[in-house]
Amino acid sequence: MPFHQDQRLPDGDLPVSGDPSRVEPDLPAGDVWQRLAALYDAVADAVAERAGGMPTVVSGDCLVTLGTLTGLHRAGLDPALVWFDAHGDVHTLHTTTSGYLGGLALRLALGAHEEKLAEPLGLRPLPEERAVLVDARDLDPAEVEYLASARVRRLGVSEVEPALLPDGPILLHVDVDVIDRGELPGLRFPAAGGPSSGETLAAVKRVLESGRVVGLDIACPWHPGSAGDAVIRRELLARLTG
Repeated sequence: MPFHQDQRLPDGDLPVSGDPSRVEPDLPAGDVWQRLAALYDAVADAVAERAGGMPTVVSGDCLVTLGTLTGLHRAGLDPALVWFDAHGDVHTLHTTTSGYLGGLALRLALGAHEEKLAEPLGLRPLPEERAVLVDARDLDPAEVEYLASARVRRLGVSEVEPALLPDGPILLHVDVDVIDRGELPGLRFPAAGGPSSGETLAAVKRVLESGRVVGLDIACPWHPGSAGDAVIRRELLARLTG
């Protein structure tokens, strides 16, 4: 899904191996929320068609998870959400200081601002206790305050084990910026002090080996990179999607 929010990414920005299907609908001329709803509706249809085979969605940002989750709902599934990210993504429109919509992604899945995306898509908000936030080492004060009383479970990457995750099917979301910025160049929102790619991939593998993952969502919020960056990114995506 070669988009960062509602903006088409350059060809080659998401170096996925093989011959993946592409979701590239014509978007309306409305505001950003109308455009995102149209885009994620197409993602949801594509995911629903492939449900049962662990559909994998690779995109340029975390908001696409709303479309992936909607697609699994359309297929009759009701997954928990395991969210690997350097950031919390639990802002609202009232708390965000940057205005970056990707910083709202998990909170939107949990029911914030339903009129923006959940209602147009027919997405059922996820109960907080069905969400697990992994790492989230870079939080703003408003996010810290929300998470202090929310029923969202917090885990470090090294702590992730299937026994600690909610029961039933799982939608696994991996924002690649969960990996330490020193190892993955060109990230839009790099955060120091994170796990290595090896530690992250090992934790992802443990979740996948539970046999309960019904969808995999990979967000790649990075700037266009050099040829060297492309090699690192291609290898990472191959290991995540392999």
